[in-house]
Amino acid sequence: MRILIIEDYCPLRLAVAQRLREEAYQVDETAEGIRGLQMARENDYALVLLDLLLPDADGLTVLQDLRGRGSDTSVLIMTARDAVPERVNGLDAGADDYLVKPFSLDELMARVRVLVRRRYGHKHSLLIVDDLEIDTHKRVTRRSGEPIALTAREFALLELLALRRGGLVTRREIWEQIYDLNYEAMSNVVDVYIAHLRKKIERPDRPRLIHTRRGEGYVLALPQETGRAAAAPEALMPA
Repeated sequence: MRILIIEDYCPLRLAVAQRLREEAYQVDETAEGIRGLQMARENDYALVLLDLLLPDADGLTVLQDLRGRGSDTSVLIMTARDAVPERVNGLDAGADDYLVKPFSLDELMARVRVLVRRRYGHKHSLLIVDDLEIDTHKRVTRRSGEPIALTAREFALLELLALRRGGLVTRREIWEQIYDLNYEAMSNVVDVYIAHLRKKIERPDRPRLIHTRRGEGYVLALPQETGRAAAAPEALMPA
């Protein structure tokens, strides 16, 4: 998932960005409110982490501008303003959560996971499709009870597909949410990672779960949920 950090205190911004990247989130960051607002308008973020005390714009104004333009991107406020009226103002302005500095990075990550799940309509950290289990808290995956070793990026890709269970996830969406736009050319990278993921999670004796929509993208679901029959031999084939 792609997350935007708008925070002018460099040590905190870098620490948060590093922790997010360690858990396979893609991160954009800025110290300026106006620049952050522009980035949030131009990109589809799963979450925005927003400081209120910014050098060029009040964070509350940034939030109000986003909501005024109809953006439903989740926003978590990170601020030293801990008075009850400040929290009320932030939440009333459209924030989804409010975290007072200083805070634990572990607590921040827990709140991040909750907000990302909530955006896609999931309340629990365990996502289940047939006998495939994806634990978004422990970052582990099992099929038929057997652990599956995934890289951080493979897990992020599977999590995105599972959060959108039964819905089409386009190649462009995968690219924008999972991959680093600054360092990788799109080409067939998404298809290659889908192929790697299929080889790890698909089983010849179980229903196929990752389905290709040619020219569009991918769907994670049971065959009957896609309205299309699964071809077992293709389950282990590249996209």
